[in-house]
Amino acid sequence: MISDWAVEPPHFFINFKAYIYGREALKFSKEAERISQKYRVPIVVIPQIIDIAKIAEETSLPVFAPHMDAIKPGRGVGTVLPEAVKEAGGVGVMLNHVERRIPLNVIAKSIERADEVGLVTLVLADKLEDMITIAKMGPNIMGTEPPALIGTGKSVARMNKDFVSKSVATIKKINPKIKVGCGAGNVSGEDVAEIIRLGAEGTGATSGILKAKNPTQVLDEMVKSLRYAWDEKNK
Repeated sequence: MISDWAVEPPHFFINFKAYIYGREALKFSKEAERISQKYRVPIVVIPQIIDIAKIAEETSLPVFAPHMDAIKPGRGVGTVLPEAVKEAGGVGVMLNHVERRIPLNVIAKSIERADEVGLVTLVLADKLEDMITIAKMGPNIMGTEPPALIGTGKSVARMNKDFVSKSVATIKKINPKIKVGCGAGNVSGEDVAEIIRLGAEGTGATSGILKAKNPTQVLDEMVKSLRYAWDEKNK
C-alpha cells in the first residue's frame, strides 16, 4: 500500500546522490527525521540503494530508491528489482533524473512495475513536451527542474520563475491528481518559499544542503520556510 505520508504535500526531497553514504547517510537521515517532525513536513530521502534498508529500519522517513529497473524476478545481474526496493523498506522510487536518464517507453514500464508492487513514483522532467507525455502515464509525483541550474546555487525560483509556474500548470491540466514539485539550485529558505508561492507542492535540494558548512542548519531553514510558505498560501 502506498504511504499517504510520502505523497501528500508539502514535501521536501533530499537526493543524496554520491555525496554521503553509509554511517554518514544514516546520521544525516536521523537529523532530517527530527526536522520533519518539528515542522510536520514529509522529508523524503533518496540515498544510495545499498543504504535504503538501514535508513528505513532506523527512521520513520519515506525512503525512495534513486533508480529502479522495469524488470520482474529472474535474470538481471546488476539491475534494481522493484520487489527488492520494497522488501528493503523503500516506499518509492525516483525515475529519470538528469544524471540517470531513461527513455520514455521505459518510464512507462517502470511506473507500471512500481504500481504493481506498491511503490510511489517520482518522475523527473525538464521539457514541457516530456512533462505532458509523462503526466499521461500517471505517476504519483512529478519533479521538474532545468538541468542548467542543478548544482549551481542559482535557484530556479530566482532565475526562471516561469519554468515553475508553467510546469505546475502543464502537469495539473493533464492530471490534477499528480503532485508537482520543482527544484534546481536551491540554497536558501527563501528559494524554497518562492517555489511554493509559485504553485509547486514540494521542492528539494542536494548540493545546496550537503555541500554546506552546516547541512542540518540549511535543511532546517529550508523546511521551516517551506512549511511557512505552504501555510500562508493555504490559509
